[in-house]
Amino acid sequence: MAPMNARQYVGHEISDGIAHVRLTRADKLNALTLTTLDELVATARELRKDKSLRAVVISGEGGSFCAGLDFGSAMKDPAGIVKAFVPLPWRGTNTFQEACWAWRRLPVPVIAAVEGHCYGGGLQLALAADFRIATPESEWSVLEARWGLIPDMTGIRTLAELVGIDTAKRLTMTAAMLSGKEAADLGLVTELAADPVAAAHDLAREIAQRSPDSVAATKRLFNSTWTSTSRATFARERIEQITLLAIANTKAAREAAFTQVVPRFGPRFRR
Repeated sequence: MAPMNARQYVGHEISDGIAHVRLTRADKLNALTLTTLDELVATARELRKDKSLRAVVISGEGGSFCAGLDFGSAMKDPAGIVKAFVPLPWRGTNTFQEACWAWRRLPVPVIAAVEGHCYGGGLQLALAADFRIATPESEWSVLEARWGLIPDMTGIRTLAELVGIDTAKRLTMTAAMLSGKEAADLGLVTELAADPVAAAHDLAREIAQRSPDSVAATKRLFNSTWTSTSRATFARERIEQITLLAIANTKAAREAAFTQVVPRFGPRFRR
């Protein structure tokens, strides 16, 4: 196991190709500061460079996932807020958005393990993951309406992918509080578990049994074509498949399937 790489509010460690990223501001329910946002972006970029990475689990320490933006902390740095709002043209996101969307850019599955509070920006971080595993009693809310605001950390896009437009509007307009069970019933939560971190690692290990290149291609395809035309989707399918047919990990998967042995995969072909 690689040692814990700890920034001020975000730490991570890697074991058997699976990174466990933790929000470490437990005394404040892991509420997001401007520093936390920067550290989430930096951590995602660091992990993206690791071609041996197979999956990421994100959780919060102290019994809560994330209670959203810490307005008290953020408002002490108005210049920092203005800077964080400015998008970078080559990414199309500002810091608030990239703190969530950076996990979509990773070529590996990202699994949010949610217990306790999952509010506002924390909910948007969870929705940016590929899968969400939560306790039935966890608490979910698009909380921005309570402050007269809207979700602006990519939540509008991710809500639109998971629920119908009427449900998305209702959650965003009302700041309704949902249990993990209710969130699962609506489609926000992938799976319920008494121990979401353990369940997230189980899923990560299951996916890690497959070729890292086919997993990465699957994530790219669904994320890039979910709202595309059929014609554009079919073109992307062809491009991804042609590449997969020519690389070593696909050969390893095929040979393992024929001989009924556990495949031995190398690093991903692409970042």
